[in-house]
Amino acid sequence: MKHQPTKRCDWANNGDKLMLYYHDHEWGVPVHDDRGLFEFLVLEGAQSGLSWDTILKRRENYRKAFKNFDTTRVAVMTAKERARLLHDSGIVRNRLKIESVVNNAKRFLEVQKEFGSFDAYVWQFAPKKIVRGLLTAKDIPASTEDSERMSKDLMGRGFTFVGPTICYAYMQAVGMVDDHISNCIIKR
Repeated sequence: MKHQPTKRCDWANNGDKLMLYYHDHEWGVPVHDDRGLFEFLVLEGAQSGLSWDTILKRRENYRKAFKNFDTTRVAVMTAKERARLLHDSGIVRNRLKIESVVNNAKRFLEVQKEFGSFDAYVWQFAPKKIVRGLLTAKDIPASTEDSERMSKDLMGRGFTFVGPTICYAYMQAVGMVDDHISNCIIKR
């Protein structure tokens, strides 16, 4: 019998071990920990205009730069600390994205106070029915009505770098949607 090669979603087939691990163990897995939810909010915002591979390779640097995604510590980062990050080659050195992380940490804390946790707030935007096993990568949307609702609400609360496409990528990352293609080895 001929051995069939392992099939993954096309974007994970670049041979990079970080990408393979992320695809196999994180992408599409539900996240309910507020620190994890903030981490993906930061990383997805940082990805805007870039490849996920670029951000994934800098993930550990983001953890160091943004205090292991501790929102209470990030929310009070000084102007001097933020200016220093503009020279940190381990992250994307974009002033607007760095300022966005600090702003979003403040907004995140407000949401936690209002809802008890960011998890309780953000999961209200998850689709009522999760579609699994899309036939091909072409079937995966860039945004949906749910990500548009999430984006609008987040922006209304003062969050930045949370457009509908970023919100949909966030939904994929934290397992609100599971967009593994139908012949992918990952079945959740």
